[in-house]
Amino acid sequence: MIEIPQDRLSPELLTGIIEEFIQREGTDYGVNEATMDNKIQQVKKQIVRGEVVITFDQETESCNLLTRTNFQCYQEENKQQESQ
Repeated sequence: MIEIPQDRLSPELLTGIIEEFIQREGTDYGVNEATMDNKIQQVKKQIVRGEVVITFDQETESCNLLTRTNFQCYQEENKQQESQ
């Protein structure tokens, strides 16, 4: 799995990845449900802040969004498996 910098994606593709993630994962926004546009903007802000990263998995040939912490954990696990 590799990280894809957001500036390497067109705005349309980035929005599509975010929309697919939101629809697949679902989110809980409490009492006041957010619109799809609001959800997309929230995720984009998290990407800009570096809290969320865009990833590409070569095995499944798919993109996903992960928290920076989850991505770093994945990388560490991969390094440990490769060294065994």
